[in-house]
Amino acid sequence: MTSPFTPTFGPVPPSPLAGPLQLLPVNAEVVAVHTATGAHVGSLKKVGGVWKFKAMGYGADGGMEPGHGPLTDQHNMAFATPDATEVSARLLGALAGESGAGF
Repeated sequence: MTSPFTPTFGPVPPSPLAGPLQLLPVNAEVVAVHTATGAHVGSLKKVGGVWKFKAMGYGADGGMEPGHGPLTDQHNMAFATPDATEVSARLLGALAGESGAGF
């Protein structure tokens, strides 16, 4: 499968996140979440039959920091399915101050 963007893994510049968010399957129970420009901001993990967003940040040295990053406040947001349109709308909407509720 060819991705329409180049995934990157490292610190995300402090600016508005480029949407829509993109989903990149890792395996049957993990989907990586990237900005439209490719920056990795977290993952969806299937936990007990529910997909949960797991925020990911990166330190200045490039090391992964689970639960951090630009979508920290959305960590553990639940989704019924890993639908790119819904995930992008809810995560970016919550970042913009809209309700991320819906599941």
